[in-house]
Amino acid sequence: MNIKHDFPYRVREIENQWIVLADGTRLAARIWLPEDAESNPVPAILEYLPYRKRDGTAVRDELTHPYFAGHGYACIRVDMRGNGESDGLMEDEYAPQEQRDALEVIDWITGQPWCDGKLGMMGISWGGFNSLQLAALRPEPLKAIITLCSTDDRYADDIHYKGGNMLLENLGWAATMLSFSAAVPDPALVGDRWREMWKHRLDNMPLLAETWLEHQHRDAYWKHGSICENYHQALGGIEAAVYMVSGWADSYINTIPRMMDNLSCPKKALIGPWMHKYPHFAIPDPAIGFLQEALRWWDYWLKDTDTGIMDEPPCTFYLQDGVPPAPKYLERPGKWVQTSHWPAPSDEVETQLLVLGDQGLASNGRLSNDRQIASPLTAGALQGEYIPLWFGADFPPDQRRDDGLSLTFDSVPYIEGLDILGQPRLAVSVTSTEACGQLHVRLCDVAPNGESALITYGTLNLTLRDDPGTMTPPVPGEPLDVRVPLDLIGYRLPPGHRLRVALSSASFPLVWSPQKRADLTLQAGTPTLELPVCKASYLPMPFAAPESAPPCRVETLRAGQPKRTISEDVGSGEVTVTVEDDMGDIRFEDHGLRVEQKAKEVYSSHPTDATRTRADIEWVYRASRDEGDGQFAVEVTSRYHLHCDADTFYLNAEQIAHEGETLISEKSWQREIPRTAI
Repeated sequence: MNIKHDFPYRVREIENQWIVLADGTRLAARIWLPEDAESNPVPAILEYLPYRKRDGTAVRDELTHPYFAGHGYACIRVDMRGNGESDGLMEDEYAPQEQRDALEVIDWITGQPWCDGKLGMMGISWGGFNSLQLAALRPEPLKAIITLCSTDDRYADDIHYKGGNMLLENLGWAATMLSFSAAVPDPALVGDRWREMWKHRLDNMPLLAETWLEHQHRDAYWKHGSICENYHQALGGIEAAVYMVSGWADSYINTIPRMMDNLSCPKKALIGPWMHKYPHFAIPDPAIGFLQEALRWWDYWLKDTDTGIMDEPPCTFYLQDGVPPAPKYLERPGKWVQTSHWPAPSDEVETQLLVLGDQGLASNGRLSNDRQIASPLTAGALQGEYIPLWFGADFPPDQRRDDGLSLTFDSVPYIEGLDILGQPRLAVSVTSTEACGQLHVRLCDVAPNGESALITYGTLNLTLRDDPGTMTPPVPGEPLDVRVPLDLIGYRLPPGHRLRVALSSASFPLVWSPQKRADLTLQAGTPTLELPVCKASYLPMPFAAPESAPPCRVETLRAGQPKRTISEDVGSGEVTVTVEDDMGDIRFEDHGLRVEQKAKEVYSSHPTDATRTRADIEWVYRASRDEGDGQFAVEVTSRYHLHCDADTFYLNAEQIAHEGETLISEKSWQREIPRTAI
């Protein structure tokens, strides 16, 4: 990355600024400004998060916000209520209070002498979500947003449910937030109030997994904050210009075609090879000059400068080359293409129909006999992480073990290779042995040596097969016509490789096991895969090399050691997947704050007994300052446990907090939650 030290504007930083809301709550902000902004007001860019500006996002903030400020913008990074140094409590993600507070923040920003009244919002993940949600509320100053790795539908495409099945990330992220929300406000900024603020948070900690488990189908809870409920300007939808960005290694990609198809505001889309990170420092490479691209967007919409960005094709996609499967990639070779809209059937993308038949996966044929899909509940251990996030062994390795637990259909080799761009869709008829069931579909790249690399996948809860808001359990033995969309993908199948469709009736620990092991039968006929084939011409690299402001000065006291392991009890057949998310131990040299965070997630399933599915997660957070103002030392251990029977989820949690050797808080929860849709 090219580190920039000199910018068109000298930058002034305000380390901590209180924004006082109407109810007296103080939100903490970090602000970067052009030095002369008070005499020459500039547009503002807001990033609004719960992840603690002091340490949680400080490293990426310093790469990004001073860069924009150096090019003539006021950049404001605000911690939400109940997080970082901000007052109050956070009850849930994307709550109405969060949005009301943000509207007040926007009013405060645009009322400052250094702001010219125009504002943009930017964020990745949570910040990408609320950029969309605030744009849907249409505050007058908000002219444009950049939303990365976000969603328009909180039920269909977040960390909770996928295809109506409960993701294990639902519990994983609840455990993460239980730990993140227990972090201390920095005594160096809030003074002696820090203990009172911290204890108030610990005493009122929400049990997010309980809330999310209580809403197992798409109901009013999930519709709140889902902009797909009201896309169009004419009906009160988004007016601000929207630039949507994601990466093939991320989970937030399917939202982009929906938004490109349905939003009536000005819009652009970009998908690269990246995981859940900003594209100027994400892996796999190629990283891009995202900050330069963002400046072109901001200059166009906030400064009325014609940068040409809206004259270009609206969609830019990276087609990844097929490479041998690996648990981590630092780089993915490939080609860039641009399209006139999202990759629906057109001159740029055509649909190829492939039949899952007697001869495998072919352009014609028929399946003359029913075929069983009888996967053990342990199938899916090689799926990889739902959201590659912590730079560990997150990617799916060789799929042959899971292929062997699935019903598979292979094509003949594609002699000239094949470019795929879009969402493959499977249309089949199946029966289930139980009044429940799951259908999982993987599309794989099979090399001549037999290696099987996951291209993309889809999953479906048969109880929610027709409508994610309507529960219609399968009638055992009764055929069900279902369509399963696979995740959006851009992929170049190498010459001589085959495609494989693998069908399974379980995928653990991607999703929680069904109420009972439910074997499926694929009905004879013409089960079909719709495959979107890209015909667009390749481009030279359409972006500049990455640039950033100087990085944060951080001392690494212990490097993170993320790890993922799979073990099997041969006697019982039980399979356990252990994920260690270790972010190391670091000290911020500018202010002396030291932070250590690590987690261990243990997921186990039994091949036939769904009641033996369980999850145990532990997070450890330590923070301290050894010298100077604001000395302190704290430790918080947070734990979640989930198991079930056919009718009930049993959820237990605990949180133990110490200051030094002194016990500050010890809290536990035990909940029983009925199983309804999953």
